[in-house]
Amino acid sequence: MVTHMIAMKSAALGLVLASTGLASAGLASAGLAGSNAAAAPHQTSTPAAVASADAIIDRYIAAIGGQKNLDAIQSMIIRGTYTENGQSGSGVLARMRPFYKLVGDPLKRSTEFEEGYDGSAWEFYGDPGIVLRTAGPASAAARHGLYILGNLVDYKRQGSSVTLKGVAKIDGRDAYQLRVRMLDGFEQDEFIDAKSWLVIADRKVAKVHAFGVDVPSETRWSDYRTVNGVLLAFLNVEVEIASGKELNRFQTDRIDVNLILSPSQFMPPRLERTPVQVLMDQIFQEREDADAVRWTYHDFRNAYSDTDTEAAMEIIGYQMLKMGDPSAATALLEDNRRDYPDSAAAHFGLARAYRSAGRLGEARAEFERTLALEPKHQRAQTALAEMAPAR
Repeated sequence: MVTHMIAMKSAALGLVLASTGLASAGLASAGLAGSNAAAAPHQTSTPAAVASADAIIDRYIAAIGGQKNLDAIQSMIIRGTYTENGQSGSGVLARMRPFYKLVGDPLKRSTEFEEGYDGSAWEFYGDPGIVLRTAGPASAAARHGLYILGNLVDYKRQGSSVTLKGVAKIDGRDAYQLRVRMLDGFEQDEFIDAKSWLVIADRKVAKVHAFGVDVPSETRWSDYRTVNGVLLAFLNVEVEIASGKELNRFQTDRIDVNLILSPSQFMPPRLERTPVQVLMDQIFQEREDADAVRWTYHDFRNAYSDTDTEAAMEIIGYQMLKMGDPSAATALLEDNRRDYPDSAAAHFGLARAYRSAGRLGEARAEFERTLALEPKHQRAQTALAEMAPAR
């Protein structure tokens, strides 16, 4: 199913998939956070022949097809195969000027999962049927791969600054290292081959999992092909810098440009909501106020005592954790565990909240309770193993 693999990855791990831009036209994981670009090894002094970042960017623009051809591109739909941990699935990313983005197919909208940007970041989950306007790290990840021309072309208009840091070796080749500092302070290094003047890599520091640590990674861009007069990379591979481990790859199969699209095709679907879906939206909007969250939940349980709210509260609690609101999420998930004491999922959701809040003893106890109820619960087993003290 189109976007299914990417949808499951994003929903489960809190990742947002994005492209670094026109010159790097495949999908890449933008991550949830990170403010510093990874340092480049083997750095040398800047060659005298190229005096500034702007001069390098001008050569880059000329190499990929020229400003006129770039300006002619109004929309782009990228289709291909996304692979992570040995599993592959179809992926689609669409973008349109001035700032629209959809992780999904605007020509065939998904009923399972989508995320996008229509002036602000949003996520849609078909089950249980909610649309969330995201903030914090999740919103940041969505906007870092936003513009159709990428991070370098028109960078001043995007509110970014670009600094020439020097020359680095990328796969044995000399490449100019340009540090892009975006409007929100996020930094990413772009590497332009000193001979071809194409972007061949980028480096950033970002989370791989929603509650994981920041991981310095490098994405290699290759297999450039001409589309509508512009050279676009059809393959990107992201690796962890410290270990060399491949994190993911995207092989582009097809890129369509300048299809007639409307802003509505980048907006979340309109939903006829059930009472439980209304409750989820209310609690998500109240996520910075733990007392309000508990009050809303309590009143709903009294009014709809026969309604099963367990899975819905676990889902919305997880989303609140992604937004960086562990206090309200923990309060909600504690009440959820109280109401569903025999559910392994309820205990697991609370354990994850405790871990996010730094309450590790309580987290361990809840992971253990999860396994007592469901001995083969793989994620609880993994979480306990990760929490085990080093020997």
